[in-house]
Amino acid sequence: MGTLWSQERPPEEEQPTERSRWWAPARRLLTAVLLLGSLLVSFVVLFYIFRSCGPRPCEMPACRDLLEYYRASGNTSAPPCTNFFSFACAEAEGANTSFQALAEENKRRLQRILEAPQSWPPGSGEEKAFQFYHSCLDTDAIDAAGASPLRQVIEELGGWPVSSNWTSLDFNRTLRLLMSQYDHFPFFRAYLGPHPIPPHMPIIQIDQPEFDVPLKQKQEQKIYAQIVRTYLTYLNQLGTLLGGDPGQVQQHASLSISITSRLFQFLRPLEQQQAQEKLFQIVTIDQLQEMAPAIDWLSCLQATFTQMSLSPSKTIVVHDLDYLKNMSQLVEEQLSSHSDFLQSHMIFGLVGTLSPALNSPFREARKLLNQKLQELMGRPPVPAYTREMKCVEETGAFFEPTLAALFVREAFSPSTQSAAMDLFTAIKDALVTRLRRLPWMDEETQKKAQDRVTQLQVEMGAPGWAMTPVLTSQKHSEVHLGPNFLQSFLSGVRSRQARIIQSFLEPFTHHRWQVSPWGVKAYYSVSDHVVVFPAGLLQPPFFHPAYPRAVNFGAAGSIMARELLHVFDQLCIQQAAIMAPWGDHPAQPGPHPPATLLPELCPGDV
Repeated sequence: MGTLWSQERPPEEEQPTERSRWWAPARRLLTAVLLLGSLLVSFVVLFYIFRSCGPRPCEMPACRDLLEYYRASGNTSAPPCTNFFSFACAEAEGANTSFQALAEENKRRLQRILEAPQSWPPGSGEEKAFQFYHSCLDTDAIDAAGASPLRQVIEELGGWPVSSNWTSLDFNRTLRLLMSQYDHFPFFRAYLGPHPIPPHMPIIQIDQPEFDVPLKQKQEQKIYAQIVRTYLTYLNQLGTLLGGDPGQVQQHASLSISITSRLFQFLRPLEQQQAQEKLFQIVTIDQLQEMAPAIDWLSCLQATFTQMSLSPSKTIVVHDLDYLKNMSQLVEEQLSSHSDFLQSHMIFGLVGTLSPALNSPFREARKLLNQKLQELMGRPPVPAYTREMKCVEETGAFFEPTLAALFVREAFSPSTQSAAMDLFTAIKDALVTRLRRLPWMDEETQKKAQDRVTQLQVEMGAPGWAMTPVLTSQKHSEVHLGPNFLQSFLSGVRSRQARIIQSFLEPFTHHRWQVSPWGVKAYYSVSDHVVVFPAGLLQPPFFHPAYPRAVNFGAAGSIMARELLHVFDQLCIQQAAIMAPWGDHPAQPGPHPPATLLPELCPGDV
C-alpha cells in the first residue's frame, strides 16, 4: 500500500532528477564533514580542559636533572623484561644508595664553600675554619714535621716505654689527661646525655668503650686469628714509626691486644641486657668507686666535665655495671704486674685515633688496616676518601656552628624551607583527619592521638642559633691554630668536646640538634617532642620546590610521614628497664637507650 507520503507525491517527483542524483552524495559528504568537525572541536575542548586541569610537564632544570638521575640510577645489571622491579628500584651491586650519594654531594658542597676565595674578619670562626681546612690539605708541611708533634704529645702523657723515657706517671693521671685533653676513652666511655627518666635533665653517662678492632665473643676462630694478626701488624708499625725496638714493640703490642680481647669478653650484648632487664642503672660516683676502684672516677670525670661541679654523691647513669667491675679488676691486675704494658695499651689507642692528623706513614698504615679488616669481616671495601674529603669531615666536626650557617645559606633558601614546611604541614593535617575517621578508636584515644600530633614541633634546615653570627663565633673562641697541624687538630678536639657538654648545660628553650645541618638523617626526639629534618636531607633528589607535588610527596614526604609516626612509637617511649636500688633510686621503668643518645633519639632508617 505504501506510505501516506508516497501516495500523495505527484507522479513527476517519483522519478529522480539530475540535481537529486548530485545532491545526495554531496549531502552525505557535508554531513561527514560536519560530524568530523564537531568531533575535532570536542577533542580540542577536551584537550584544553584536561591540559588546564591536569598537571603540566615540568620543564624546570631541576626536573630535567631529576629525570637524568632516575635514568642513571637504575640497576642495569638486572634484565628489565624478566625483573623490572629490580631494574627500576634495586641498587646495583657496590653502588651507593640515594642517601649515601646525597651525603657525598653535601660534602662536596662544603668543599666548594671552603675552597671559594673569601675574606673573613680576623679571628672569626669562618677564618679559623678556612685556615684549618687548608692546613689539613698541606700534607707537605705535615710530612715535613714527621713524628715530632706526636712524640711531644706522648711525652706530655708520661712517655712510652718502647720509644722514649718513661716517667712512670700515675695511671689515673694519664687516663685523666686522655679523657679531658684528647677525648680518648680506652676503657669506657663517659659523655653527657639526657636522663632516662623524665624530665630528661642532663646527666653523665658511663658506657662501654668503642674498640679499635672488631673482635667478638662468638667469632669464628680462623677469622678471629686473622684479625688479631692484622691488628698486631698495625701496632708493630706504629711502634716502629716512633723509633721503638722491634722486639720490645712486638711484646707490648701483643699484650695490648690481649687486654682488648679480655675487655671484649666482659661486654654484655644489648639483647642480653634487655633479657635481664638491666639496660642502665643509677648510681652515685662514690658507689661506682666502691664497685670499680681501679679508676679514680671523681677526678677523671671532673677533669672531663669541667663545666659541672661534681661530688661523690653526684648521681650518674651506668649502662653496663658488670663490665665496669670486670674492667676495674683487669686494670688492677695489670697495675700490680705490668703497668708499662697498660701505658702502651693507652698510647696505642690514642695514636690510632690521631692518625688523620699525622704524617703519611701513619695515615697509610691506618688505611691499610681498615682495608684488611673490611675484607676479613666480609664487608664491601670502604670507598677511598680523598684528602680533601677527609679534611672536609674534620673541619665540619670542629667548626660545625660556622659551617652550618654557610651551608644553609648556600643550599637551603627561605623559599625552600617554606615549601618543605608546607609539605610537612599537609602530611600532618592529613594524619589528624585520618585519626578522626578511625572507627576502631574510641573518642578519648582519638583526642590523645590528635593532641600528640598537633603539639609536635618541627625544625628544618639548621638550629636557630646557627644563623646568628655572634653566637657561632663565640663557639669557636677556644680553637687555637697551633704551630703544626696536630696541635690545631687537638685544639679542635678540645673545643668540640667543651661545646657539646656546654650545649647540654645551657638553659635552652628549644631542641638541641643531634645531627649536622648537612646530614641526611631525620629523627624524632622523645624528650623534646620535636621532629628534625636537616637541610642536607631536603635536597634533590628527595626534595626541590620546583618538583611536581607528587614527586616531593613520594620522596621527602614519605620520610616525613615515617618520622611523624614515631610520635606513637611506644617502643621508644615506654620500653622498660629495671633500675638497681642504689641509694634513694628504687627500681623504675625507663626507656631503652638507643646507642649513645639515651633516650633522645628515635631514628628512622634514613
